[in-house]
Amino acid sequence: MELGNVAQPAYGPGPEAPPSSTPGLVGMVHGFLRLVQPNALPAGGWGGALAVGGAHSRSFSLSQLLHYELGFLVCAAIGLLFILLVPLAGCCFCCCRC
Repeated sequence: MELGNVAQPAYGPGPEAPPSSTPGLVGMVHGFLRLVQPNALPAGGWGGALAVGGAHSRSFSLSQLLHYELGFLVCAAIGLLFILLVPLAGCCFCCCRC
């Protein structure tokens, strides 16, 4: 396995679906991921956000990080809503049988 130039890596155009026996499912998963997280990683990368060396050394703010993760936060909120509302609606249908 050749690593290439580790000091200055060369990045490709983006993630591509690997060859698979289920191309429809792979395409659907990659379509969902492109829908959920269309924003690029902020310029500073994760190193600046996770640095322990003080708040002034951070290369991007918390609002940029939340904007990057906005799709996942929306999916988590919808998931929590379903976890709470589906059993409640089922209980109402079972108990109230109007």
